[in-house]
Amino acid sequence: MTDVIIVLGGPVGLLLACELKLGGAEPLVLEAATGEERVTRSLGLRSLNARSLHSLELRGLVEPLTEAQWKLFDELAGGPGPDRSDMVGMMTELLKKGMMRGHFAGLPLLEENGRAEYAMLKQHQIEAVLAARAAALGVRIRQGRAVVDVIQDATRTVATLADGERVEAAYLVGCDGGRSLVRKRSGIPFSGTPATLTGRTAVATLTGPGTVTSSLRGPGGLVNLSLVPGEIATIEFGDGPGDRDAPMTAEELAGSLRRVTGEDVGVARLEAGIRYSDNTRQADSYRKGRVLLAGDAAHVHSPIGGQGLNLGLQDAVNLGWKLALVARGAAPEHLLDTYTAERHPVAVRVLRNTRAQVAMMRPGAQVDALREVLSEVMVLPDAKGHFTRMVEGTDVDYAPTAPDPRVGRFVPALTAVPLPFARTPGDDRRGSEPAAAGRPVGELLRDGRGLLIVPPGGTDAAHAALAGHRDRVRPTVAEAPPGDGGALLVRPDGYVAWAGTAADGLGDALTTWFGPAA
Repeated sequence: MTDVIIVLGGPVGLLLACELKLGGAEPLVLEAATGEERVTRSLGLRSLNARSLHSLELRGLVEPLTEAQWKLFDELAGGPGPDRSDMVGMMTELLKKGMMRGHFAGLPLLEENGRAEYAMLKQHQIEAVLAARAAALGVRIRQGRAVVDVIQDATRTVATLADGERVEAAYLVGCDGGRSLVRKRSGIPFSGTPATLTGRTAVATLTGPGTVTSSLRGPGGLVNLSLVPGEIATIEFGDGPGDRDAPMTAEELAGSLRRVTGEDVGVARLEAGIRYSDNTRQADSYRKGRVLLAGDAAHVHSPIGGQGLNLGLQDAVNLGWKLALVARGAAPEHLLDTYTAERHPVAVRVLRNTRAQVAMMRPGAQVDALREVLSEVMVLPDAKGHFTRMVEGTDVDYAPTAPDPRVGRFVPALTAVPLPFARTPGDDRRGSEPAAAGRPVGELLRDGRGLLIVPPGGTDAAHAALAGHRDRVRPTVAEAPPGDGGALLVRPDGYVAWAGTAADGLGDALTTWFGPAA
């Protein structure tokens, strides 16, 4: 039986599938392309920001992603050209020291705190790690299966494939990009602003007499010489790209390079190329009935700043556990309303800051002056912290009006001792776990359940409070009191749902976020 159809298996779709499976639902991923086709479209480097790495660490995925990153950088270090070797060496040093935090409109955000909270990989490497985890969990993925229509009624969704096959499920999630068929077929408005630039990323061999040796913001736009040998990108301001799907030619890329750099640059060979824009739009709602949206299907914006992938991954970890609870009948359907309520405002802020970054990348003396002023401001600790938290995604607060400031925020770093929990009748996924030495709270969320963290001495209270919810929430005792000495209820995505004592409404919080007691 299929509980949830996921349309397209990029990073967002694959992570969502893993979250659903971990939560006890049965997902099916329908991917139009084959794995080989996705590798050929994997141009440029993708960044994983601090919040994405925090979320992925909850599932034990940071280690394989980091291994893939260093394998890539070892390969890049042997690439041609002294300039490129210097670029790779500098970025490697920043990543190893944990200094890199991203950038705002090309202005670097560096933090010397020694914590590695930024990663850079090719997209197909990220997909390979997530696909391996999906396979280990038993997620079904069907490649080469293009969805051409989506319908729903009161009890089901139906996806029609290009060959006429019809696939049914209780719910369907479109992770199918900015031109989402799922969104269009479902009639969900996609409001925003049109493109004001044309970006091109290509794998090409350049010829002289002019040269391109580094990344620069020039009088005609932007050019970026990638760390990946042969990859180069340009951005020109004006209208957006025409036919984005038409094959890029060597002449087109050469013309763009000449306009941006002012150099007489030629392109001897073009192996691959893609176009993009700063078309900035957002779905009015991320849900319509039994159909939901995640990633670029829900929001698109300029790639400047590298926040798009991270925004989509956070959609997946927010939606996955909620949809799993609803799909398996453990929680009522209105839990899904919290998905749009929480994630829509986050994307509003990202769309705002990416529009601002585009404005700051335009050529001209006025923008030059603005960049100089902002560079001076960003040296100030408070201002630097503001911009860093914004691009890292660590400023997200799902409950800004909560009396306790921890509620709605990512769980603070705590060490806790997992408590033994007897297997509940009919629960084949959850075994008992003996008490052990203290472990980071994040490790205790790896099975996809929520977590009730109680202060030392609160063992009996934790077991009593979780009667009827022990298949969805596990108890743990903090080695030191969490904050004010009360308890914390942590959702599977790592965000605090409630803080206080049992008398302060823990029962209501458990029902609100995890459904009624069994």
